[in-house]
Amino acid sequence: MSVAEAKLTDLLPASVPLWREALVGIDWLSLRASPVYYGVGVPHGHGEPVIVVPGFLGSDTYLLEMYHWLRRIGYAPYYSKIGRNAECPDVLRNRLMETIDKAYAEHQRPLHLIGHSLGGLLARSAASQRPEQVDLLISLASPFNEIRVHPMVLAAAGFIGDRIRSRRAREAKEDRECYTGACTCDFAQSLRDEFPKSVRRAAIYTETDGVVDWRSCIEDESELNIKVSGTHSGLAFNPQVYKRVAKLLAEA
Repeated sequence: MSVAEAKLTDLLPASVPLWREALVGIDWLSLRASPVYYGVGVPHGHGEPVIVVPGFLGSDTYLLEMYHWLRRIGYAPYYSKIGRNAECPDVLRNRLMETIDKAYAEHQRPLHLIGHSLGGLLARSAASQRPEQVDLLISLASPFNEIRVHPMVLAAAGFIGDRIRSRRAREAKEDRECYTGACTCDFAQSLRDEFPKSVRRAAIYTETDGVVDWRSCIEDESELNIKVSGTHSGLAFNPQVYKRVAKLLAEA
């Protein structure tokens, strides 16, 4: 089912091995031990702007390694500036678009987006609204087809959604049904719309994902998918991912 054809559904439970995420430290250590981390054996950039976008419950802080690595290999990295990814996705998407506008104004050239997990959905939505400003979208374990996640993640998403709806009710604002298939906000609608053909994209995923069902993280066009080994959380620190990302950026 393509993103263009799919409706944004309620989060669904997935039988995935959450225990594997305890191995995230191995991904981090492997990165530090890899020549790729130091910019060896990968193509370098020429000052192109790249924005990194964190996943659910995370902030820009955990993308520190990727941010500085991008700078080492010749790019102009930007943090997303969305704050903690535990807010209405439409609000977060709008904050991300402010960062896109800023990076585009400073460089006067299309930029690249790298989104991890839910950050990939935010990046996808922003790119669909700013196709003239975005050249490449790289998703890291982002469930942009059907959102199937571990029950513990479902519970966390339910808590965040309830909190957002309660706050909107106190503020007498329209209830947008955040984190449900009934949401009608611009973020949700953009995921239902056809993705702009002018924006190149790639989906990096792992079949040993312990948070989301990896089948929801792949494009219909098989040539756009890149499989690596590792954990869901660890894709932000995975040397295989960094090597692939460097190649994708250089091809721009």
